[in-house]
Amino acid sequence: MQQRIIGFDLARAYAIFGMFIVNFNFSFGSIMTPNEPIGHFLNIFTGNSTAIFIICAGMGVSLMTSKNGYSKEDKALLKSKILKRSLFLFTLGLLLYNWWSGDILHFYGGYMHLAAFLLFVPKRYYLWIAVATIIIFHILLFLIPIETSWDFTTFKYRDFWTPIGFLRNTFFNGWNSMFPWLSYFLVGMWLGKLNWNDKFIRQNIFLVGLFIFFLFQLIRFLAGQQYFSPFWSDYIMAEYFPPYLPFIMLTMGFALMVISFCMYIGELFSESRFILALQKTGQMTLSHYIIHLTIGMVLLAKLTNKNYTGLLEDEKPTLPIYILGYSILFYVFTVLFSVAWSERFKNGPLETVIRKISN
Repeated sequence: MQQRIIGFDLARAYAIFGMFIVNFNFSFGSIMTPNEPIGHFLNIFTGNSTAIFIICAGMGVSLMTSKNGYSKEDKALLKSKILKRSLFLFTLGLLLYNWWSGDILHFYGGYMHLAAFLLFVPKRYYLWIAVATIIIFHILLFLIPIETSWDFTTFKYRDFWTPIGFLRNTFFNGWNSMFPWLSYFLVGMWLGKLNWNDKFIRQNIFLVGLFIFFLFQLIRFLAGQQYFSPFWSDYIMAEYFPPYLPFIMLTMGFALMVISFCMYIGELFSESRFILALQKTGQMTLSHYIIHLTIGMVLLAKLTNKNYTGLLEDEKPTLPIYILGYSILFYVFTVLFSVAWSERFKNGPLETVIRKISN
């Protein structure tokens, strides 16, 4: 299954690069009001990269349980391992939240916790539950105002550390709340159960993603041409927050295309040193996620002579070309670090810690 592993890690390597761009742009750029082509280009990564990151996380959980014939003891051991990892990620994410308000790790831990109880159900249920999470989110929209507790000038959540606020943020109106973002994780679990060595599966998943992506792009085009009422146009054109159905389907379709393409590239260039370097990068996404939000943010703050707050940029935005250039340069060093680290160690820094804790 070597080709599948390479392609899977290539998708994660792409996702972490996109998250570099999105997060650096959020803290220091003009993500809310881009006024030049490069600024709009940077915003393309918003949502798409996160979707791939979460889907790959779900795939990773499935790949841990991809064998047949598990005994009752084996299943209990795997469940325990995933629950321990979910607790570690949840705790790490909450600690990071004080530094980075857009943390995804505590949500990631929540997805994994629920996934631990779904490891060995037939894979079709992953898709049904994914649909259910999206429906539940839209039902909650009628019960709780989506803007509850949000300060949209800074994107700070006022009562995050209260019981009610924490639950509301975690399950409904946080950046990557369980409803509906768990749907991406569950789709990833479904994808992880497929035989990616079969070229027809790769082709079909790519074509499904292509169809979904262009269908909802067409719907958005019609919305832009005022074919719908203002209410429905706003619903169709919404980006990332709130994560309405059109946004979910667009990013889901894009993710299916990227993951399928990465699987193909992983098979075609499995001996390429460049591809193998990206594979090493994809294997350390947890470490790179933390590094770019700490060292990466501090370094960018120094270079731009700004104060890092972890919230939306409130000073004069850094030019998009500088954000893009810094993201690319930081990613190059990330790849070089991954290759150098892998020559001495089997797993990345935080990946080693999480394995020790969960084994």
